[in-house]
Amino acid sequence: MICDNGSILAELNAKSVFLQQICEAQKCDSELKAKRVQCESTNDSEYQIGSNDCLMLRDKICVPKNSELIQKILHEAHSGCLSVHSGSTKMYNDLKKLYRWSGMKRDISKFVSKCLICQQVKVEHQVPSGLLQPVMIP
Repeated sequence: MICDNGSILAELNAKSVFLQQICEAQKCDSELKAKRVQCESTNDSEYQIGSNDCLMLRDKICVPKNSELIQKILHEAHSGCLSVHSGSTKMYNDLKKLYRWSGMKRDISKFVSKCLICQQVKVEHQVPSGLLQPVMIP
């Protein structure tokens, strides 16, 4: 839109690909479908439907039991172009702000433990042993 003073007014609307995939996968998950029906029928439910038609639990996106989708989320959060191979605790704390699925902590821990880069750069937290000391014979 061009204003009277010659300036251009524009709006950029970006949508997450993950969010669209999660919302579509929610419609195939029987447990989440039941939660959606419950949410639509009663207003006192802790579940709500977001503006993007995604089922949410206390402002967290409910991720269906879809291992491929969960692996995509974990990969992007751990080793995507904007991530730094954080440990499982930090990754869990970051992801639990946005997402919710059953077994989330376990899935994150397994994923990080299988990361080759994390295993190669893992710091050893032991004091160097130093020289060997002879043991006194009684």
